[in-house]
Amino acid sequence: MTCLSRRDLGLLVLRAGTGAVLMAHGAQKLFGCFGGSGLEGTAAAMEHMGFRPGRQSAMAAGLGEMGGGVLLAVGLATPAAGAAAAGAMAGAVAVHAPAGFFSQGGGFEYPAFLGFTAAAIGLTGAGRYSLDHATEHVVDQPWSVALAFLGSAVAAAAVVGRRAREQAQAEVETFD
Repeated sequence: MTCLSRRDLGLLVLRAGTGAVLMAHGAQKLFGCFGGSGLEGTAAAMEHMGFRPGRQSAMAAGLGEMGGGVLLAVGLATPAAGAAAAGAMAGAVAVHAPAGFFSQGGGFEYPAFLGFTAAAIGLTGAGRYSLDHATEHVVDQPWSVALAFLGSAVAAAAVVGRRAREQAQAEVETFD
């Protein structure tokens, strides 16, 4: 096996594993699969966590995870898939950050790892064993990398920033 095919095989394994985990998390949020809350339960949880409106936030998180996971797993539109999944994980990191780093204490270690992995795959590309390669990279162009990650970063910063401002305002009102 050549070095190139080993790298492509490694990317396939990484994409498939990361994509499957993200798909499962998205399916929990959207459909209630694997013990998840489904869209209505996730919407209520999102509202409680400070993401408003809850239903749209739940839909965005679920689609970012599930859609990004599916696309990562098959290696299609890989920059957009990686950026979408990383953006969804930015919201999860914001929720878990107050608990510290390690996931055993409720920290952000796990969503950060998923986000960094999805971003790395999106930046690296899917490799030869992918639909991007089979379609001659029609939706995996250099401009799409920049556009996808810029759009995801702006959206994540806006959502997480809004949540932080609303939480800070609520704390001020509590002390008044």
